[in-house]
Amino acid sequence: MNVGIPYKLRCDLAFGDIYFQVLAWMAVIFISLAAGLALMGSSRPVFALVGVGLILVLSLPFLLFAFVTTLLNHIHLEPQESN
Repeated sequence: MNVGIPYKLRCDLAFGDIYFQVLAWMAVIFISLAAGLALMGSSRPVFALVGVGLILVLSLPFLLFAFVTTLLNHIHLEPQESN
Protein backbone atom coordinates (compact mmCIF):
# COMPACT_ATOMS: atom_id res chain seq x y z
CA MET A 1 0.00 0.00 0.00
CA ASN A 2 1.33 3.44 -0.95
CA VAL A 3 1.00 5.76 2.06
CA GLY A 4 1.86 9.04 0.38
CA ILE A 5 4.36 11.78 0.79
CA PRO A 6 4.92 13.13 4.33
CA TYR A 7 4.75 16.88 4.63
CA LYS A 8 6.22 19.31 7.11
CA LEU A 9 4.60 22.53 8.18
CA ARG A 10 6.77 25.64 7.86
CA CYS A 11 5.92 29.17 8.93
CA ASP A 12 8.20 31.98 7.78
CA LEU A 13 6.33 34.82 9.46
CA ALA A 14 8.63 37.56 10.74
CA PHE A 15 7.92 40.60 12.87
CA GLY A 16 8.52 42.83 9.86
CA ASP A 17 5.49 41.27 8.17
CA ILE A 18 3.11 42.52 10.87
CA TYR A 19 5.02 45.63 11.93
CA PHE A 20 2.81 48.09 10.04
CA GLN A 21 -0.34 46.35 11.27
CA VAL A 22 0.84 46.85 14.85
CA LEU A 23 1.63 50.50 14.14
CA ALA A 24 -1.80 51.03 12.57
CA TRP A 25 -3.51 49.44 15.58
CA MET A 26 -1.52 51.67 17.95
CA ALA A 27 -2.50 54.71 15.89
CA VAL A 28 -6.17 53.74 16.14
CA ILE A 29 -5.86 53.37 19.90
CA PHE A 30 -4.10 56.70 20.37
CA ILE A 31 -6.51 58.57 18.10
CA SER A 32 -9.54 57.13 19.88
CA LEU A 33 -8.07 57.97 23.27
CA ALA A 34 -7.30 61.51 22.12
CA ALA A 35 -10.85 61.88 20.85
CA GLY A 36 -12.16 60.54 24.14
CA LEU A 37 -10.09 63.01 26.13
CA ALA A 38 -11.25 65.84 23.90
CA LEU A 39 -14.88 64.88 24.49
CA MET A 40 -14.40 64.51 28.26
CA GLY A 41 -14.59 68.26 28.66
CA SER A 42 -18.03 68.39 27.09
CA SER A 43 -21.24 68.41 29.06
CA ARG A 44 -21.78 64.66 28.51
CA PRO A 45 -18.60 62.66 29.18
CA VAL A 46 -20.43 59.38 28.64
CA PHE A 47 -20.25 60.11 24.90
CA ALA A 48 -16.46 60.06 25.21
CA LEU A 49 -16.46 56.60 26.76
CA VAL A 50 -18.97 55.27 24.24
CA GLY A 51 -16.95 56.73 21.37
CA VAL A 52 -13.67 55.19 22.51
CA GLY A 53 -15.32 51.83 23.14
CA LEU A 54 -17.08 51.89 19.79
CA ILE A 55 -13.89 52.70 17.89
CA LEU A 56 -11.95 49.94 19.63
CA VAL A 57 -14.69 47.33 19.27
CA LEU A 58 -15.30 48.09 15.61
CA SER A 59 -11.61 48.13 14.69
CA LEU A 60 -10.73 44.88 16.48
CA PRO A 61 -12.26 42.53 13.85
CA PHE A 62 -10.30 44.25 11.09
CA LEU A 63 -7.09 43.89 13.08
CA LEU A 64 -7.73 40.20 13.74
CA PHE A 65 -8.58 39.61 10.08
CA ALA A 66 -5.32 41.27 9.02
CA PHE A 67 -3.26 39.22 11.48
CA VAL A 68 -4.90 35.91 10.60
CA THR A 69 -4.66 36.39 6.84
CA THR A 70 -1.01 37.45 7.14
CA LEU A 71 -0.27 34.38 9.24
CA LEU A 72 -2.07 32.03 6.84
CA ASN A 73 -0.19 33.51 3.89
CA HIS A 74 3.12 32.58 5.55
CA ILE A 75 2.30 28.95 6.37
CA HIS A 76 3.64 26.45 3.85
CA LEU A 77 3.39 22.67 3.48
CA GLU A 78 6.59 21.24 2.07
CA PRO A 79 7.22 17.62 1.14
CA GLN A 80 9.68 15.94 3.46
CA GLU A 81 12.69 14.16 2.05
CA SER A 82 12.60 10.43 2.72
CA ASN A 83 15.72 8.79 4.17
